[in-house]
Amino acid sequence: MLPKAVQNLIEEFSRLPGIGPKSAARLVFYLLSRHKDDVKNLSVAIERLLDDLVTCKSCFNIADSDPCEICLDENRNRSALCVVEDPLDVISLERAGFDGLYHVLGGVISPINGIGPDDLRIGELIKRLRMSDKIKEVILATNPSLEGEATAVYISDKLSQFDIKITRLARGLPMGGDLEYADELTLSRALEGRKEF
Repeated sequence: MLPKAVQNLIEEFSRLPGIGPKSAARLVFYLLSRHKDDVKNLSVAIERLLDDLVTCKSCFNIADSDPCEICLDENRNRSALCVVEDPLDVISLERAGFDGLYHVLGGVISPINGIGPDDLRIGELIKRLRMSDKIKEVILATNPSLEGEATAVYISDKLSQFDIKITRLARGLPMGGDLEYADELTLSRALEGRKEF
């Protein structure tokens, strides 16, 4: 029988995506084999993750400050707004060299998971477009999955009231894949070859 503290941490690690009970147990026993300072540093880093991060009220990306560095950067292309599912997608697109602005939805429409359009930041996107005359193109960069496609179609329909170009990332990204796993070249080509929606 494992001590309660070990069992509790295994259960908590098991809640993380891609971590099953065996992997969680390996992580816990690895931590137990480390020096106490290493484990405390990890604990402090996790606490700071909650305490030091904010959500940018403009793009809804995670950041050290509000507004975030990307939204504050006057050298970025303010006419292009890239709509993504989550902050990991922002990181991937930044690596691919995208120089516009972002709007993080916070997920995708997924009726099976009980997530509808009102659970995402689509209303905030519409409000943002109403308040800006600089945005000329919205790039729908949701993942090429059924939910990502459904979300892109829904947003495209909602944005048809605006006199802006609506594009979708070009194919080259595998169906069912996630942006965070795409290499920079594939993502860069997908950005360059985007099509009007």
